[in-house]
Amino acid sequence: MIKALLDSGATGIFMDKQTAARHGFKLQKLERPIAVRNVNGTNNSGGAIMHQVECNVFFKGHIERMRMDVCDLGKTEVILDIPWLTAHNPEINWETGEVKMTRCPPLCGRKSQKREKVKRIAMEEEEKIVCWVIDDKEDWGKEEEMEEDHRKIKEMVPRKFLK
Repeated sequence: MIKALLDSGATGIFMDKQTAARHGFKLQKLERPIAVRNVNGTNNSGGAIMHQVECNVFFKGHIERMRMDVCDLGKTEVILDIPWLTAHNPEINWETGEVKMTRCPPLCGRKSQKREKVKRIAMEEEEKIVCWVIDDKEDWGKEEEMEEDHRKIKEMVPRKFLK
């Protein structure tokens, strides 16, 4: 399980270097390094961003394939930025800390209400434990697998959102 910080001031989606190493994510080298500045304007102690990871993100019925820049985040494992927050517009209860992904864009693999009701009892315990679970899929991109994923997404996304 990896915890993500929803940061409305962040300018990118980031994963901590140590988190990527600890979970065995496959690092993809960038063509050019990206300079990193901390909130206070100083250079990041971990240096420039040299790698990305591509991974699947699962959270309470939300399924998404994401690319994250890898850098030194200290104690934070993952940071999600304002464009991500704007696109997904999660419902956040600031008193309890509960996050609901009810307003995702059609590209996300949000499960249908019927499926969620059927699986609700089995998932209640899992939802208490799972925060953000990220799965590295090294063989992502194989044509057969992509076709299968597209088929699954079409099943999960309401027809009115499909073109």
